[in-house]
Amino acid sequence: MNKLSSTHRRTAGFARHFALALALASGTAILAVPGFTGAAHAQKKDKKKEEPKAQYSKEFVAAYQPLNTALATEGTDVNALRPQIDALLPLAVAPDEQLATGGLVYNAGNKLSDRALQLKGMEMMLGSGKLTPADSARYNFVAYQLANALQQYPKSRGYLQKAIDAGFATETFTTADLEITMAESYFSASEFAPGLDYLDKAIKARKAAGQTVDAQWYRRGITVAYNNQITPQVYDFVIAWLADYPSSENWRDAINLTRNLNDYEGPEVLDLLRLSRKAGVLADKQDYLYYIEAADARRLPKEVKDVIDEAYAKNAVSKDDIFVTDSLATATGRIKTDQAELPALERDANAAAAGVRTVFAAGDAFLSYGQYAKAVGFYEKSLAMAGVDRNTALTRLGIAQVGVGDYAAAQTTFAKVDGTRAPLARLWMAYAAQSASGTTTMAPAAD
Repeated sequence: MNKLSSTHRRTAGFARHFALALALASGTAILAVPGFTGAAHAQKKDKKKEEPKAQYSKEFVAAYQPLNTALATEGTDVNALRPQIDALLPLAVAPDEQLATGGLVYNAGNKLSDRALQLKGMEMMLGSGKLTPADSARYNFVAYQLANALQQYPKSRGYLQKAIDAGFATETFTTADLEITMAESYFSASEFAPGLDYLDKAIKARKAAGQTVDAQWYRRGITVAYNNQITPQVYDFVIAWLADYPSSENWRDAINLTRNLNDYEGPEVLDLLRLSRKAGVLADKQDYLYYIEAADARRLPKEVKDVIDEAYAKNAVSKDDIFVTDSLATATGRIKTDQAELPALERDANAAAAGVRTVFAAGDAFLSYGQYAKAVGFYEKSLAMAGVDRNTALTRLGIAQVGVGDYAAAQTTFAKVDGTRAPLARLWMAYAAQSASGTTTMAPAAD
């Protein structure tokens, strides 16, 4: 079965592209920091407004002004000024001094392409408490970028969250974009589970607020979880993705993903491919061959014949394929006898002394013939018997309930499946939910 190729291709370059877009928006130009008014007005008040002026000590002004002038002079060797910058730092005590010094330090770091120095400047300005709300939001975002580039991931996330909380956005990206960036920060540090948790919470928050969740969010979560085999979170993203974007392509990817992540044997493969057919996304030659093999023309001849007829009609399988032609011949020859035996199987399975194998076999037989109501009855009976394979019986009971259109009961049944069959049962449950709401976009396959 094919890998999750289409979803992976759609998301492979997303993180790199978005990171570049954010880097271009980081604002690396020299900052014109508000607040510093010079020694002449230090510690004075505006007589008309009686508002306090910015507060600077004489020692600070004496150290700051020549240094600021030197940095603003074209051709200055900024590296040679590092001792003076270091000497200024302990003098920046008052909030206004911290704001001015932070801007100076950031600008010096910018000229030197020294991210650590730039970050220090940003942190001083943010810590001053003197920034406007708009500047605080923007500077927190820049601080995030700098800390992230320095691989100081926990610190960077703190700044990014503050930018998100402040609703920071630009013409090129939204606050929502920053939320997926937060998840990417975790992924960059190989902290996949926390990153997926953050992304999941962000998705749920948007849905709770009645907002649309971009398909890219789901795809990114699925790709990261799939590539790192993080379960069951990968299925959480898949189910939510299908609920919002139930296209044939997405259903095909979801089913392939589930197959690839699990070492399923014939019975599980059969029930998964039954979903592919029901959802109208069974198309690949190899999948038809898997289906034919898993169903077995000797056990489920009518279902095998129907699948082969469908494959031929779609030109998915060549009529020269010996395995298919032999299976069709076996199925065709078996159907008449099999149908003749159904009444006796039904009678034996309904008997009070019937064994679990007989009852379960009756369920399988009637399911394969599309007689779903009878299949429901036999699967329900088998579940009350000792020795039944409970998860298989529940899965097929749910499939039969989908067949009769009892989607609510099917969802309840599929929710009871655990163990290795849980992922495929969750897909069936999603299909039942979509069928109940009429949101599924696929034409159901003929029974």
